[in-house]
Amino acid sequence: MLKLYFCPGSSSMAPHIALHEIGRPFDSQPISLTREENRAPDYLALNPEGKVPLLLVDGAPLTEVAGILFYLARRFPEAGLLPHGDPLVEAQAVSWMSFIASTIHPARRQGIERSKEVWAIAERKLGGRPWILNDYSVADIHLFRLFWRFVGSGRPPADLFPGLSAHYGRMMARPAVRKTCEIEAAIGYQLPA
Repeated sequence: MLKLYFCPGSSSMAPHIALHEIGRPFDSQPISLTREENRAPDYLALNPEGKVPLLLVDGAPLTEVAGILFYLARRFPEAGLLPHGDPLVEAQAVSWMSFIASTIHPARRQGIERSKEVWAIAERKLGGRPWILNDYSVADIHLFRLFWRFVGSGRPPADLFPGLSAHYGRMMARPAVRKTCEIEAAIGYQLPA
């Protein structure tokens, strides 16, 4: 059994989308960072860092967006979220998710100019392809969540990053993305600036 602990709009949105893409039943538990539910002793017993996301896999905790996405893609290959059997393509997915986690994610706190620089790098890396690996994958989900946040807070004109904007549009057309956004919006976003 899978159980996702998430905070609407946070990085946990990516595994939330992936779980809807997979289409298997899972339990979910919203966590309010504003009310510091992530600092409750029972949560810290599962995830000592007190962060989201946290995915329980048959009771065993799994943390970090990239790790959770990779697990879900490998565990449920029928969902088509990661090409299997090609070590280079799998490594490219891991490389992109590492870039997203280590470069794109912290750029938001480094200011709007740094964010634009990093998104310009992502635009060049995407290279006009419809999807990061040519086929839809967990790397696209990971990228989308952060661009979704950038679009929501920075409101960049679509022509600033045309490839990323087109990617965003394709992502927003996916039923799993729309479903996740609807669920999370209904709970309410309580994200830091």
